Amino acid sequence: MGLPGRERRTRGGSGSGGAVEAGRFRFRLWLRGRSSLLHEGARGSAVVAVDASSWCNGYVHCRRTRVMVIKGLKAQACSQKNYCSLPEDVKSLRSIITPHISKIRNIGIMAHIDAGKTTTTERMLYYSGYTRALGDVDDGDTVTDFMAQERERGITIQSAAVTFEWKDCRINLIDTPGHVDFTVEVERCLRVLDGAVAVFDASAGVEAQTLTVWRQADKHCIPRICFLNKMDKNEADFAYAIESIKQKLKTKPLLLQLPIGEAKTFKGLIDLVTKEQIIWKPTSSSDDGKVFEQKPLTETDDPVLLKEAKDARNALIEQVADLDDEFAELVLGEFSENFDLLPADKLQSAIRRVTLAQKAVPVLCGSALKNKGVQPLLDAVVMYLPAPDECSYDFLQWYKDDLCALAFKVLHDKQRGPLVFIRIYSGSVKPQSVVYNINKNCTERMSRLILPFADQQVEIPSLTAGNIAITVGLKQSATGDTIVSSKSSAVAAARQAGRNVGRKQSHNSEVASLLLAGVEIPEPVFFCTIEPPSLTKQSDLDNALTCLQREDPSLKVKIDPDTGQNILCGMGELHIEIVHDRIKREYGIETYLGPLQVAYRETILNSVQATDTLDRTIGGKRHLVTVQLGVSPWTGERTILPVIQYAENFTEPLHPELQEAIENGISSTSLQGPLLGFPIQDVAVTVYSVTLHPDTSLPIVSACVSRCMQKALKKASKQMLEPLMSLEITTSEDHLSTVLADLAQRRGNIQEIHTRQDNKVVVAVVPLAEIMGYSTALRSLTSGSATFTLELANYQAMNMQEQNALLQKRGLV
Repeated sequence: MGLPGRERRTRGGSGSGGAVEAGRFRFRLWLRGRSSLLHEGARGSAVVAVDASSWCNGYVHCRRTRVMVIKGLKAQACSQKNYCSLPEDVKSLRSIITPHISKIRNIGIMAHIDAGKTTTTERMLYYSGYTRALGDVDDGDTVTDFMAQERERGITIQSAAVTFEWKDCRINLIDTPGHVDFTVEVERCLRVLDGAVAVFDASAGVEAQTLTVWRQADKHCIPRICFLNKMDKNEADFAYAIESIKQKLKTKPLLLQLPIGEAKTFKGLIDLVTKEQIIWKPTSSSDDGKVFEQKPLTETDDPVLLKEAKDARNALIEQVADLDDEFAELVLGEFSENFDLLPADKLQSAIRRVTLAQKAVPVLCGSALKNKGVQPLLDAVVMYLPAPDECSYDFLQWYKDDLCALAFKVLHDKQRGPLVFIRIYSGSVKPQSVVYNINKNCTERMSRLILPFADQQVEIPSLTAGNIAITVGLKQSATGDTIVSSKSSAVAAARQAGRNVGRKQSHNSEVASLLLAGVEIPEPVFFCTIEPPSLTKQSDLDNALTCLQREDPSLKVKIDPDTGQNILCGMGELHIEIVHDRIKREYGIETYLGPLQVAYRETILNSVQATDTLDRTIGGKRHLVTVQLGVSPWTGERTILPVIQYAENFTEPLHPELQEAIENGISSTSLQGPLLGFPIQDVAVTVYSVTLHPDTSLPIVSACVSRCMQKALKKASKQMLEPLMSLEITTSEDHLSTVLADLAQRRGNIQEIHTRQDNKVVVAVVPLAEIMGYSTALRSLTSGSATFTLELANYQAMNMQEQNALLQKRGLV
């Protein structure tokens, strides 16, 4: 009886099933009678939409997890006027549900905070026909910023996925945060994307967080398009922005457009590929950017602009020819005398090849806020960014047509439980499919598949390679987990890769080596205690923290061994503040936070050895183990994980389970250093011998190894490490000397001072402990005129005076 009951709730929402069925029947009659309301999005968009006000009367519930059935599909809709509803006929959704892989674009929007990512995304949705009104960050009615905190603060906190169509292509778009505290959101999204649009403030060029997200995209080898936004600002400087891309990002920008005017005179752009001008013209009824004039640029229009465009196009052709041999042969042969005769499609194809090879990045311009330049940007996404089948993944040869997917994000829904976002690289999956999680070594069932439309969803009957979707029913899967069709499939893939897989699975098994590269999670730099209002709420708080940790891998929760208090660890003050607010809003728990503290690290300065023996009799069996190991400073690349080595006297390989027990003991000890209990960094551990009684259990081995390592660490000379932050301050010249003097008092090291328009930009490295609450201090110093950005640079050794002062403050000296 449980299953039919669940189906009734799914179909009916609230109210009787008969009323809902009658409503659906009325809607079908209404749809047939009002087919004229179906409309196309701007510039050839293939998204079909229905007048949302009529759709939503009576039986669609806004922003709740209520789902309605649409002839085999289930759609969660919204009555807010900003959203277009989905057509009732499944056939009209077929291209969205099962597009050909060549028609898919998985892209992300990335940028520095306040560069205009979310506004650009909103315009994309509007021009594609996905929304019926322009969402605005300041008004708090955007599609992708759907959390209450996002709408109140006007910033993106969680990445949001949305699916729409443009020119017969399905675009899976993810809007990512720009604030450094939420860098992990960018990281896990870039891991599953095929292309990206980097948005820049044309008045600022490349900013601090731009560098961070660009490096992340470089790491994942993601082709990019640059969009110079905010060309309407008074300080907009097209040439400066291009030069900053070239110098700071060390890449080759391909100018595909020139702006027509700047600041208040910005009215359109010149397409250098097609030699056309695009002018946006407001109508008497609206200025939503849907109406524009596109025509060839001629000498009668503006001879100066025409010459500038010809020179820029010739430079573009020469630049592309230097990067693409096929195009160079074409240019040097048939069109060497006159570049004007070169067809636009030939140039477009060459630009696409160069972009996919990541030899250069196309650059476009516009103003998303003023509704100019976004349609050509969408055209460029389709034209120059890759389809999934154009991306090369070595592991695909092992799986062939079998399922291989990566879980990259988890959200918690109070009714449906964990919602796991997955990217499918090969094979396909259907609802009720049983899948195998290699990381967790467990089997789970995907009960439902959902296409993400920000906080709206459409259930789908299947999901094929190249697609991104949400799954319901995966209780164990977490960010970075590899999902395949079965355990036997993983074994078969390992054999395809030339590996020999035994039956026993462990951490070091061959199947584990088939894991897709997961998501790199940064270590927290702040921590504080968090307490419930009463002991009766402790279990509720524990549940809330467990759910939030699964959603946000950069959030860590520990238990203080001395006080038993929960310790909340995060990436910054804003991160901790948002978590605190979410616990109150989403879980109804008023919590109390202790003072924020800096997350230091520890290391050792010399090599030492230690030996330990553990002898226990449990249940009539003797558990005896003796361990000898040594610890020494690691001089290679910095690492928070211990570098474990085995001495030469280990002539035979250890049993995998014994090796895992040894390494678990070492790893658990390295999480709490001997000075203040902070993680240990840059330590090499050499295991010299492990002698054990035949009945000794693996947990006893781990415990003995842990005790032995603790002994070694206590004998070694120890050093505290403090986090250094890269700080970029933008201030007027009048306040420059005041800001510099303040940084000197905070042990800041000035790296660079340069000019950006009328302001000075100070780049410095400052210990995190010295800039807690810096926002308030900087506002006071500059009368609220300065801004700053922060990101973790590295950890550096504290001098003995500072270290002793810290230990004394903690009562240890």
